[in-house]
Amino acid sequence: MSSPLLLDGREDQLRRELADVRAPQLRRLLDECERYRSVELPTEHPLASITYLGPAAANLALAFRLTGQAQYLAELRRWVKTAVDFPHWGKANLPDHDLDAGWLLHGLALAYSWAGSALPDDERAALRDKLVLQGTRLYDFAVTSQGRWWSSSFWQNHNWICYAGLATAGYVLTEEHPEAKAWTDRAKENFSTVLDMLPEDGSNNEGVVYWRYGVPWIVSYLDVLRAAEGIDWYPRSSYLRETFWFRLYQSAPDLERIIDHGDCHDRRSGHSVALYSKLAAEYRIPQAQWLARTVATDFFWREAYESGVKPGVRAEAYQELLWHDPTVPEEDLRAVPTARFFPDLGLVSARTSWAPDAVAVSFKASPGGGHKAWRISHEERSRSGWVTLNAGHHHPDSGSFVLLGHGSYLAVDDGYASRKRTEHHSTILVDGLGFANEDRYHVFEDLPVERTAQILTHTIRDGWVHAVSESGAMYHPDLGVEQVRRHLTMTPSGVLVVVDDLRAAQPRSWTWLLQTDNPAEPRGAGRWLAPAGTGQLHVLGLAPSGTTDDVVRTAVHANPTSSTPSLAIEKIQHTVRRTTEPSRTAQFVSVLVPASWDDDVLPSAEVELTETGVAVVVEHGGLREEVTVLLDGDVDGEGFFGQTAGTRQAVGA
Repeated sequence: MSSPLLLDGREDQLRRELADVRAPQLRRLLDECERYRSVELPTEHPLASITYLGPAAANLALAFRLTGQAQYLAELRRWVKTAVDFPHWGKANLPDHDLDAGWLLHGLALAYSWAGSALPDDERAALRDKLVLQGTRLYDFAVTSQGRWWSSSFWQNHNWICYAGLATAGYVLTEEHPEAKAWTDRAKENFSTVLDMLPEDGSNNEGVVYWRYGVPWIVSYLDVLRAAEGIDWYPRSSYLRETFWFRLYQSAPDLERIIDHGDCHDRRSGHSVALYSKLAAEYRIPQAQWLARTVATDFFWREAYESGVKPGVRAEAYQELLWHDPTVPEEDLRAVPTARFFPDLGLVSARTSWAPDAVAVSFKASPGGGHKAWRISHEERSRSGWVTLNAGHHHPDSGSFVLLGHGSYLAVDDGYASRKRTEHHSTILVDGLGFANEDRYHVFEDLPVERTAQILTHTIRDGWVHAVSESGAMYHPDLGVEQVRRHLTMTPSGVLVVVDDLRAAQPRSWTWLLQTDNPAEPRGAGRWLAPAGTGQLHVLGLAPSGTTDDVVRTAVHANPTSSTPSLAIEKIQHTVRRTTEPSRTAQFVSVLVPASWDDDVLPSAEVELTETGVAVVVEHGGLREEVTVLLDGDVDGEGFFGQTAGTRQAVGA
């Protein structure tokens, strides 16, 4: 490609803005390039991932292109030589055919486009030939594996990364290697399908960490498509238009950490300044512009050094500079509603405010991959035999919730697991068993389409949040489970009232689970206190009586990257368990009261069970809150399942 990809027609403007509206982005880019000088590069391909070589080349090439400073070209030559000298890209998993190849094709192709003409002739030719070789290898794999793995996994980050890398290299090389047009044609066909198949609500079944790892590659592709062919697909994507809001509502109240449904390596890997800037620019979202700056100035370096996801946020410097649009206004979160429902993922996310010490809950129920992916993937498999959904990062967590408050994680998710189990989540076991097909990596693989869970209804009003999940179909048919229905209500103060209405065809023992970071301390019959740093959680099991209760240590093992098999992490969480004697039906009524660590006033709660519902009265922190949940009935026009009513007043009023 004769003109520089992504820079054609804007280089002069970019240079003019480097000392003004893009000065912070330039500083980030040059700091990153200075850091590279102290990095010792391997002479032989390591077992670990080499994805970092791709963006490093792009960063150095852009720094040289915009500033003309020779040291950046000299450093670029060192990094390019390392990548070119490796006979294969990727070693531990699918060499030449997976993430390493996708990352390096993208970054090195951009470097070739931006700075290739400044390289010595032999080095330029070696880079070109290496891009041709690796692009051919990746393209051939995509063709031969069609209908299997990432080639047709439209909802998966491997698909987006590999095809974006292939397309970038294809556009850069087509003039010198005409066969590369097949690469760009195939990538275009793939991403056209991807945009149609992604959920309209912007949610991501793989979780926040893989959202920040994978979604930038969708926009990377759309950028090179627009630059190379003049085709703008941003307006057609409802997913991209809405996905900022998914990420925002999966932020912890401090905005720095995350709510970690799905496979999440840790609680700090979740931000992408570059992607926030891009979504702000394309869809004129002022809150995305505000969050991009806030992260860059307040949170960036802690994530850079503590994130378990490689190559991490530092690698995105070139994208931060190119994707920032200084004309987008900023607006903070004060006017943003504190609760939102994402129907495809069956996700209700709510908080008491946007303050850092607010209480936040995230409650979810859906089939593997979300409703749209689940339905379409089964239709496609029936039609063509293709496996298009690889929901290995989605957990057996329907009906579970994560609760944060007072700066702490109060009820937690397992984050990442190699063998995913329902018992890792705050949900229900039947005869000690969780969802069918669990205790493996991809727990939704080969399940029939009717094996689904959902949010039946939700209501968000006047500071109250009520949602109802149904996940009975997720258990093995032999258990005869007819209903696992959870009513979750959050009061305006952040108290959770959880009512589980359970039924089976034969008597079963039912176990209610609550996951915490630290052991919950017994405080009398049906009461526990779970300490959590600056916060604590009071747990009140109001019904049923006669349960067998204990607190157990739960170990969760994970190998979070196929590129480094030796990397293993183990998370220890602690589980409150309440188990009934065998019965066809059971109703658990639980109250969870978040509090500050130094609040020594114990809450109290009372429950009244009726034929139609549950009435709970909670007194805490000088407040009296009353919640009534009707368990039977139809969904009415306001979104209630039956009805949830709430009142709130000061004690003694």
